[in-house]
Amino acid sequence: MSTDEPAPKKTSELSGVDLARVALRAAKEQARARGDAAQQKKQARRGGLRSGARADGRDPMALGAAINRLITERGWETPAAVGGVMGRWPQIVGADLARHCVPQRYDEDEHVLTVSCDSTAWATQLRLLAPQLVARLNEDLGHGTVRLIKVHGPGAPAQRFGPLRAPGSKGPGDTYG
Repeated sequence: MSTDEPAPKKTSELSGVDLARVALRAAKEQARARGDAAQQKKQARRGGLRSGARADGRDPMALGAAINRLITERGWETPAAVGGVMGRWPQIVGADLARHCVPQRYDEDEHVLTVSCDSTAWATQLRLLAPQLVARLNEDLGHGTVRLIKVHGPGAPAQRFGPLRAPGSKGPGDTYG
């Protein structure tokens, strides 16, 4: 072979059967596109999308499943779990303690549960039981959900001493004894 002769051409052109397959595939794609356009026009005339025989995202769902989906989408798993604990407080801490100590709030940023007690004796009892209670709550909610329990005793009455107070008076509304 001399360098003047042209190199033989590779056959990049399609032959009979391959050409027919390509043409059939193109025709199917065009028909599908026309069918999709016609389907969209029909749906627009009927008033929008409708659910068909198969399940899709537009189908109605059970209330529990919808609530669980909303909780997951919004990232409310921990607050919802802690709210459930507040509802089950008597089962978690026992009936005696639950009668005298009530959970008030949960700080999600600091992982602190605030509990108020109706007497200083019950507040002291809860402070002593706090480590076991934190362990039980974390067992229920997941590790690290509650790190600390803040216990508040009963509020002290307001001190109303001074020269303008009569002994035994109940404040500015008590004008006639």
